[in-house]
Parts: sequence; structure tokens; C-alpha cells
Amino acid sequence: MSHNTFGHLFRVTTWGESHGPALGCVVDGCPPGIGLTEADIQPWLDRRRPGQGKFVTQRQEPDAVRILSGVFQDERTDGQVTTGTPISLMIENTDQRSKDYSEIAQAFRPGHADYPYFAKYGVRDYRGGGRSSARETAARVAAGAIARKVIAGVTIRGAVVQIGPHAVDPERIDFDVTGDNPFWAPDPAIVPVWEEHLEKVRKAGSSTGAVVAVEASGVPAGWGAPLYGKLDAELAAALMSINAAKGVEIGAGFASAALSGEENADEMRMGNDGPVFLSNKAGGVLGGISTGQAVTARVAFKPTSSILTPRRTLNEAGEEVELRTKGRHDPCVGIRAVPVVEAMVACVLADAFLRHRAQTGGGAFDPGADRG
Repeated sequence: MSHNTFGHLFRVTTWGESHGPALGCVVDGCPPGIGLTEADIQPWLDRRRPGQGKFVTQRQEPDAVRILSGVFQDERTDGQVTTGTPISLMIENTDQRSKDYSEIAQAFRPGHADYPYFAKYGVRDYRGGGRSSARETAARVAAGAIARKVIAGVTIRGAVVQIGPHAVDPERIDFDVTGDNPFWAPDPAIVPVWEEHLEKVRKAGSSTGAVVAVEASGVPAGWGAPLYGKLDAELAAALMSINAAKGVEIGAGFASAALSGEENADEMRMGNDGPVFLSNKAGGVLGGISTGQAVTARVAFKPTSSILTPRRTLNEAGEEVELRTKGRHDPCVGIRAVPVVEAMVACVLADAFLRHRAQTGGGAFDPGADRG
């Protein structure tokens, strides 16, 4: 088991390295007959693409995707559709600068995966981190674009809600304005604060962390399964698999530890179209199964480990050395993590939908239905 694959019925395998000729993914389990072209995938990759501002890495990659298999031009529908077979996607690397990493070929960068990779495999690709690079997440975003087509009725939106110590007021979060600024901020008032903070960090050659919030609306009740297929557990695992992620909260998360039972319980009333919840501390998941509310989560990202400040470390010979990491790096990886977080949520939900349909036919119990 190489652990490069996730999902059960909607399965995604990613491949490639940061400085290799290309990277990509294979999506297996996508239902047939879904319209899919490269134009459906490219806009999501463009949202993640590097080099789009001074506060992200200046590596210039077009991230142009190619579909190599799994689709067919169906004359009956006059469009290209999925065939139900594995969909292979490829994204070429065009702006690698491997020479930037020559000085760390024998040294382990503090905060990076260099040492554990070497300890496990006895060999590592030091060029940009190889397989452990955040460059791999481009393939996840491409897979997420396909997942969104599978769960077309679900809307997934993410936002950066904290950079360093500066957080957005939860009462002011508006996902509709995240596209109006370069930080995916859901509140325009925080933008100048983040700009000032990041400018200081960037000029100091340092980095800062961030928190990304995500919301999936339109998820019906019933997705997910007890006990070991819990929707929130699989979401947490998928989000924790993203590079630099160090913590995940579902719903109220850690804040729920300070609540009373009365405050934490999401009360229910009967509405015109079924149950209505009066709050959503559970984040849309109870007992590992979706409730019909918005599925919500937050992901904490650590500061970028590649910084210009010299740090103490070791080399492969076990010698104590001091290392300063060169190259083009994000002063805050959380900024470009938003499309990746959205994509991982999409993939998990697509898998949950297909598993729910396989087990139950896709139906759901209606508390207000007449069973006579």
C-alpha cells in the first residue's frame, strides 16, 4: 500500500513531484454520462495557481490540465461525457528551478518533511520537497473539479478567516466577497490589516500561519455512516492530509468544550419543508451522518517552513549545521489553501454520496411523511 490514494467509491490517486516533468491524478469511480471537459476543470486550477500576487510564491505555472482518459465525445448528447472508466489528468511543470535547492541536497530543512522521508525511504527528492511539496495539491484541485460535477447540487465555499493573530469577526463572514480580494477574505475590513502584517513578514524573510473555513451547503441528510465511516472523520482525515495542515475543527470544534449542554445542542423544530435546526454547533454532522444542515469545518495551517532566517539543523552525515532556505515560497501557505480545502471537501462528499446511494438507493427518512 503506497498511500497515494484516498476515497472508497470515488477514488483519487495523485502522482508526480514538484520538480518532475508533470503531475496529475487518476479519478476512478466517477459515474458515466456526466459532461466533462478541460474547461470544466481549468477555472478551479486557476484559483489555486501560483504567482498571482506578492504574498504568494512567484513560481510561474500555467497549471494547464489535460484529460488523457475516461471521457468520450457522445454524438447522442453532442458533448463530451464521462464513460465510467478511470479519468486520468495531467498538469505539466514548466517553471522548476531545481538549482535553488542544491545547497540543501544533504541537509534537512527544519519544519519540512526532509528528515522523516529520508528516515523512512533512505532517499528523498530534495528539489522543492519532491512528493511532499504543496505543488501536489494541484492534482487534488483537479480531482475536486470532477467531484463537484458528481454532487452538482452542493455548493462548497471556503475563505481565509485568520492570518497570524488577526482573525475575522465570525459575525462578519460573507463567503460571497472572497473573490473580491487576493486573500480570500470574507470581510473587506480585514484586508488592510492582513496586508500590513504580511508585508512585515515578507520583508523579514519569515512566514505566518492561517486558518481556512469551509462550508458545504445543499448536503442532504443521510450521507456518511457509523461507526468507522463517519462523514466528519473522513472530512478531518482528508483536510489533515493537506500540506501544512496542523488542525481541523468540525462545526464549533474546540470551542464546544467551553459550552454547556444547552448551548451545544442544536434544537429542532418542524418547518414547511421538514426539520429546521435552530443552530449548527455540530457542523452539519451527527453520529457521523449529515443532518441536512451546512457542513462546516476549519483548518489551521502552520507558517511556511521555508524562511530566510538561518535555522539550526542536521545533514545526512549527522553533522550540526545552520541552514537558510532559498527559493520561491509563500509567506503564508493558507492563502492558496482555500481551493485545496474546497477540493478535498468535494471529493469526500462525492464519495459519501455514491456510498449512500449504493447502500440505500439514495433515499432519506422524512419525519413528516405519512406512512399509512
